[in-house]
Amino acid sequence: MKELTLDLDLPQQPDNGDDPAPEDIQPQITALEEGQVIDYITGEAIKETPKEKVRQRIARALVHEHGIDPHDMARDFPVTVSEEGAARKRTKKADIAIFESETAHVVANLRRVVVCKPEPKRGKNVVKVREPAQAEKDLAELQELMGNEDRPGCLDGMWTDGVDFFFLKKIVGDFGATFEDRSDWEIAEGTPGSRTVASHQRLRQADPEMLKTAFRRCHNYIHGNEGMPKDAAFWQFLYLLFAKMYDERVSRGSAYGRFRTGLKEMFEEDGRAAISARVKELFEDVKVEYNGVFKPTDEINLSDRALAFIVSELAPYDLSGTDVDAKGIAYQELVGTNLRGDRGQYFTPRGAVNLMVEILDPKQDETVLDPTCGTGGFLQATLKHLHQTWKKEAGTVGFPDTTEERERYGDWLRKYAEDHLMGADFDPFLVRATTMAIMTLAQTTGNVFHMDSLAFPRGHLSGVKLAEKKIQLGKTVDVLLTNPPFGADIPVSDESVLGSFRDGIAKSWGRNKETGEVEASTTSTPASMAPEQLFIQRAIEWVKPGGRIGIVLPNGILSNPGPTDEAIRRYILEHCWVLASIELPVETFIVDANVNILTTLLFLKRKTDQEVRNQRIYQDEHQLPGEYKWLEKPYPVFMAVAEKVGFDRRGNELYKRTPEGEIVVETTVEMERLRIRGKEVTRPLTRSQPVIDNDLPVIAEMYREFRAKYPVPGFDPRKGTEAGA
Repeated sequence: MKELTLDLDLPQQPDNGDDPAPEDIQPQITALEEGQVIDYITGEAIKETPKEKVRQRIARALVHEHGIDPHDMARDFPVTVSEEGAARKRTKKADIAIFESETAHVVANLRRVVVCKPEPKRGKNVVKVREPAQAEKDLAELQELMGNEDRPGCLDGMWTDGVDFFFLKKIVGDFGATFEDRSDWEIAEGTPGSRTVASHQRLRQADPEMLKTAFRRCHNYIHGNEGMPKDAAFWQFLYLLFAKMYDERVSRGSAYGRFRTGLKEMFEEDGRAAISARVKELFEDVKVEYNGVFKPTDEINLSDRALAFIVSELAPYDLSGTDVDAKGIAYQELVGTNLRGDRGQYFTPRGAVNLMVEILDPKQDETVLDPTCGTGGFLQATLKHLHQTWKKEAGTVGFPDTTEERERYGDWLRKYAEDHLMGADFDPFLVRATTMAIMTLAQTTGNVFHMDSLAFPRGHLSGVKLAEKKIQLGKTVDVLLTNPPFGADIPVSDESVLGSFRDGIAKSWGRNKETGEVEASTTSTPASMAPEQLFIQRAIEWVKPGGRIGIVLPNGILSNPGPTDEAIRRYILEHCWVLASIELPVETFIVDANVNILTTLLFLKRKTDQEVRNQRIYQDEHQLPGEYKWLEKPYPVFMAVAEKVGFDRRGNELYKRTPEGEIVVETTVEMERLRIRGKEVTRPLTRSQPVIDNDLPVIAEMYREFRAKYPVPGFDPRKGTEAGA
């Protein structure tokens, strides 16, 4: 890439009068040296240190969550402090200083200070979350910067290392200043909130990075401070997350909900007990409302202290109004580290999921199914895709949703999830995790069935009967997205399952000694088959004629010369149009799934019965050799090989570089809706950021260009006509 900058053209927004000009916020940077980042406050290139990583996350959150104008912040602001018990004074620096809006950056105008420290190194054990009493030395440093009665305007302070967050409120009285522990900063007048008042604070929309941090802190507190195993801690957190989402829904418009905490309540024994009583009562209502998700025996088994901590972390956020993608990323990251299975369940990396959804482009009236849904990555990405599609149609891409848009899109997502979003999995824990994920994004539980998708419509698991009504084979599913379990070490050997595939793939394949062509044995059948082989046939059977399929497969199925793999390829060509084949590098699954495997994303479209008959006639007329005998006639197929996916084998981000080795930087314009100085503004924030070296978004764009030139072949179920090859 030769260009050093990229300017994104966004729709013009009406002039907001008093809003700061975006060009005042950041200078333009075109390249970074190794180890540099761009400061969120000043826009200058700075050295990236462990401490700086924490400061940058906090600075962004102050803008996005608290509505603080970057103009009203300063980094490394010097403050004079007195030596304890001595007349001597010295200078200390506040890592982030926040001033009265639109005033000079001087001590007299200082209102809040932040102390940032490097994030503790993670060993094998989870980092315990501390309480204020365990951080007296750190809080003393924060108190010094806040000052006593000599700085009466600086009333709020924060200390953080990215794991621990401590908040202080300074109370200035006749006899000096005292400091009180708080669970958060009070939301400034005019900060974005919702109609629900969950405490004396208004709710705020979550910054993506801070929401991930909050989720991780909650889980780590339960695991590290309560002594629970990771999986038990995970489920306790999900119970509370579900209660939070339910409380937002039922309390919207009322004075306050039950999932709340005052800023001081969690630091008092009676206050913690009151929080615990409210939330446990709330969870009992959740179990009644969602009796298909929760069992009567499900309980919140946390101490009052732990419960109060988690409520204090989640209560300030308006999760219903937070961006769908932000919630999905935070949830998926936490789930992925806790629910990795032992049945070949390699959870699909987010980049591959997004690419598959982009290529198949599910519509608002189409039913989407993932028959091996795992933690629900494809289903969550479908909801995000629909949300972005609606924004494109409205011409508001790049702009944050208004309150009215959030409510309207939220209603549409809820209806779509209830009517058209389907998932299934053999693992009951994954079924529940996916159900909770859909609830987090769409305010409904959706349709996630506990069943064996290969045995369907037979099987003994609890979801089979309901699934028969919702996702009949070949009749209801328009789009199928799946990453089936891989591997010969988890073979399918149950004849009650294999029997359903004997007319298709589940045969003993060999080669004719005279012609060398693949043929099925007439005297024997295989005792077992790898699950991914059977899932190819099942995926094709599940979609309607004209339905679209995206499936993750090990490369061997598509390239091995053996008779079984060739027979599978022949089956695919007989029953489907091949839309695209995209090979992924080994890094794709190493980081997220810890699996060293080469994979391909295969995209198919099921043929109609007439199309299958037509190709058999063509085959008889032309006597095509080998697996090509199943081709009707040549048609264009999109093929690509991804070499970079944005990170290396260790999970480190990869950036594009200039010929001189410098990191390429792009200048983008983010449209953000903030409340600055008590006024809601939608304005552009110009940001410079390193360009991730990721081929997948480029491949998605190339596929769209390819389809503009070569329409999808075969029958178009939306038009009821043949699209042509």
